Amino acid sequence: MSVIAGPGVGEQTPADAPHVLDNPALASLTGPHARFAERRGRVLRYPVDVSPWLALPDAPDARDWADLAALAGPGAEIPLPGYRGELPDGWEITFRVEGVQFVDDGLAAAPDAEAVALGPADVPEMLDLVARTQPGPFEPRTIELGTYLGIRRDGALIAMAGERLHPPGWTEISAVCTDPAFRGEGLATRLVLAVAHGIRMRGETPFLHTGAHNTHAIRLYESLGFRLRRRTAFLAARAPERLADDRAAVPVA
Repeated sequence: MSVIAGPGVGEQTPADAPHVLDNPALASLTGPHARFAERRGRVLRYPVDVSPWLALPDAPDARDWADLAALAGPGAEIPLPGYRGELPDGWEITFRVEGVQFVDDGLAAAPDAEAVALGPADVPEMLDLVARTQPGPFEPRTIELGTYLGIRRDGALIAMAGERLHPPGWTEISAVCTDPAFRGEGLATRLVLAVAHGIRMRGETPFLHTGAHNTHAIRLYESLGFRLRRRTAFLAARAPERLADDRAAVPVA
């Protein structure tokens, strides 16, 4: 068995009830984002052109791991963002980066006069900006997960931020990025606060994830009023080549 990670900073003790942000993908796909969910047994995931996030039960058993392997396909490399348990025999970790989860702890959220709402027609530019700045996964249909705002100069998209995971009562801010030629102007700050304003207006609380090594982003988020809630991990693992059966993935009703 391969140990992935230990308890996160700021997590509750075993006697306490789990927090909805301990497994945010599961809370999203069984809650506000249920319409996106693909399911096999107790395993859920977003369509691969929407998001790489998937949801295992809090304590997956052998049947769950078999369902996950069948859902993704034999020998597939499967993202396991946020998973901190153990991998069963036959699974191989292929990628791992330590991460952190931050929550709103007094953001000065506010709309931004220059920020514009982005829609499906903007996706090619958004994908190009993401490819050049590498803020994290953003797929052709990620924009369907929530509101995305951008800033344009001379017609070109130079910065953006938006919403991804949506556990009940919470919304994740994601895809925060700025064209390198325009960094240092505070555009990311403005967009994060504008996206957070929209989340707050719905009566929800913003949260976000970033790499534990991304000290620049961490300093920015802390300066804006985000608080570290827990440490986590972003990893991927290769499924076994042989699958237990051939049940098909089905959408969540």
